[in-house]
Amino acid sequence: MPSIYITTPIYYVNAKPHIGHAYTTIVCDVCARFYRMLGYDVLFSTGTDEHGKKIEQSANNAGIPPQLFTDNISRLFRDLLPVLNITNDDFIRTTEKRHKDVAAHFWSKLKSSGYIYLGEYSGWYDIRNEAYFAEDELVNGQSPLGGDVLYMTEECYFFKLSAFQDKLLDFYEKHPDFIFPIQRRNEVVSFVKSGLNDLAISRTTFNWGIPVPDDPKHVIYVWLDALTNYITVNNYPDCDQNNDAHWQNVIHFVGKEIVRFHAVYWPAFLMAADLNPPKQIVSHGWWLSEGEKMSKSIGNVQDPVKYCMLFGSDALRYFLLRELSFGEDGNFSLAGFIGRYNSILANAYGNLCNRVFSFVVKNCGSRVKRPTVLSEEDREFVDSVATSLEDAISMFKQYAFNRYLEKLEYAMSLSNRYIDSQKPWALMTSNPDRVGDVLFLAVEQIYKITRLFYPVIPTSAEKVFQQLGISDSMMTGINSEVLNEFEIHSIEALFPKIDQAAKDFDVFAG
Repeated sequence: MPSIYITTPIYYVNAKPHIGHAYTTIVCDVCARFYRMLGYDVLFSTGTDEHGKKIEQSANNAGIPPQLFTDNISRLFRDLLPVLNITNDDFIRTTEKRHKDVAAHFWSKLKSSGYIYLGEYSGWYDIRNEAYFAEDELVNGQSPLGGDVLYMTEECYFFKLSAFQDKLLDFYEKHPDFIFPIQRRNEVVSFVKSGLNDLAISRTTFNWGIPVPDDPKHVIYVWLDALTNYITVNNYPDCDQNNDAHWQNVIHFVGKEIVRFHAVYWPAFLMAADLNPPKQIVSHGWWLSEGEKMSKSIGNVQDPVKYCMLFGSDALRYFLLRELSFGEDGNFSLAGFIGRYNSILANAYGNLCNRVFSFVVKNCGSRVKRPTVLSEEDREFVDSVATSLEDAISMFKQYAFNRYLEKLEYAMSLSNRYIDSQKPWALMTSNPDRVGDVLFLAVEQIYKITRLFYPVIPTSAEKVFQQLGISDSMMTGINSEVLNEFEIHSIEALFPKIDQAAKDFDVFAG
């Protein structure tokens, strides 16, 4: 059985989760469900990043201890998972003992390998992103990540990142797909070619972090701490990462703003510890809200919980994957959400299922059987749907999730057109023997489409399977089993159109 390890970044607990966090987590869940359908042994992890100066300051401002502060915010991220229908195998917190032990062990491994030394650092520190930057990296007085900076000098331990410049460039050349998409890869290669300086990896100006082994006045740099979560989940050091099936196929999904940490620092840390870098770093873009960058001060931050409460998690999952071209920025708008919901989920898919299933129940005694002979139109219909679904699988494996859904939508349109052209309601009079043939082929294509739609809209897909009387053992697998008969067990509307709900949403969102 092949294995794959899928990770979200662990989310920084400085504020409650928003639509951007939901998007990354949903993408990873859709991938986990997809690869489970392919028969993979999937390990899927998410979690929260809970150390650093910013957390300590936020806790102080709230008048509570940092641990209580992180407990409260981390719980919001964990509670969001069932709302979004996420099937993660692990939820890692960097304040857990298991992680602290692994981070300390990893530090000791780097030091014993000769890649850590004590020194002093002076530079511009971005508190929000927990990173130092040189003077020439600042943009309009801010860090390149957009955070405010202040000049700091402190004693700290350094990691010999400069020793890995050529090793990293060689690794990128030998593994051209390591960073996806290509524009992020080009940025990383350009950054590394420009020259790597040694990296400050401890702090003494605050206490909220994992103490450095044998020198507890220092705490481990939050990014070294956070990145280590991926091997904590995979049972390092007890598990031999280099020979572990999951680690050999680990994919880190990240936002574009943290690609450097994952594609430069992380593989260098791993190389220094004699561990293999991850297989791939996959980066997505940012979500805008009604055309503007989301901001709490503007008040345009989109809350995923509200959408799920009103319209269901399937609708949000579908919209986020369909609206955004993976790797690019996308715009989240209520009008766009309603438009895609009504046109695709309610009409193209939901109405297709309802009209076909209802006709089978009313006119075929709830049961249809595979036809013994197919007409030319039948073959063309079945072959066209099959081609579209094969194309969809190809798109998925390229992270083109919006194109994946386009192919499923095209298969839906083919099915609707087939029903309209064959007119089973007219056949009831003109050729009643053909009615069952037409409806069987329509039901069969719905069944095949739903299998591939399942990773994105699992709740609704399961309802369709239940209506078809499909057992759990037949609900997974890319290549659907050949069924020679379908019996409709129930009829249930999947996606009622949004009309009054949209008005209610305006009040709710306020």
